Amino acid sequence: MDLKDKTILITGSTDGVGRVVAQRLGAGGARVLVHGRDAARGKAAVAEIETVGGKAEFLAADLASLAEVRRLAEAVLARTNRLDILINNAGIGTAGAKRQLSADGFELRFAVNYLAGFLLTSELLPLLKASSPSRIVNVASAGQQAIDFDDVMLTRSYDGVRAYCQSKLAQILFTIDLAEELKGSGVTVNALHPASYMNTTMVRQAGVTPWSSVETGADAILNLATSPALEGRSGLYFDGQKESRADAQAYDAKAREQLRALSLDLLGQASAKSKEQHS
Repeated sequence: MDLKDKTILITGSTDGVGRVVAQRLGAGGARVLVHGRDAARGKAAVAEIETVGGKAEFLAADLASLAEVRRLAEAVLARTNRLDILINNAGIGTAGAKRQLSADGFELRFAVNYLAGFLLTSELLPLLKASSPSRIVNVASAGQQAIDFDDVMLTRSYDGVRAYCQSKLAQILFTIDLAEELKGSGVTVNALHPASYMNTTMVRQAGVTPWSSVETGADAILNLATSPALEGRSGLYFDGQKESRADAQAYDAKAREQLRALSLDLLGQASAKSKEQHS
């Protein structure tokens, strides 16, 4: 894909694999919207891209707050009249035995790894459609666990690994569901497990010795984002650069419908709560 004049948003791109992807896309001629929480790291990531002749700017947002996710979408819409590629890469790993909540009161990993991307994508869909052919890439994981719709927020028996694996599978259900909705729009959406235990902060915090490089993961993400071979192909799950099969629940239309209904309900709850607080 010719990246010149393409605008690309990558969440979680001030560190780890997201930062490498941002550098590569910037070096290839794209205009990169770098996202993260930390302004100093954001500035450094932008400087790296500019050093290799690329164009970049930093957008700050904490994806643990749905109000900030909405503000991020507004910031994107204020800065560009086109969006060619959206890469939902930001996430929280498995570290930590204690159940944590997002700013909206939802289980933190479900909120950041899945719900934030669901909302951001929804808010940016009109722009992605207007910029078609365009692509959405959801950075998921081979670590997947079926969603228990009776206890999505894991209030009964919390486990960090389970929370992470459930949130990553939710991303894949969303990918397949959205691909159906986007048929004929010129927008494709695919998900992937980039690489196992890359040398990232997330992996080190989990106490795991890395055994893949972020470069390997970046190659896999860039394949979905830019490869001509993926043109017009949608609703797929990749393990690295190979097309693969996700957990069986991803292919269950009823489960996908349940997840969508739940997600819209949670966004409604968060929105109502926010209005209450500001009234």
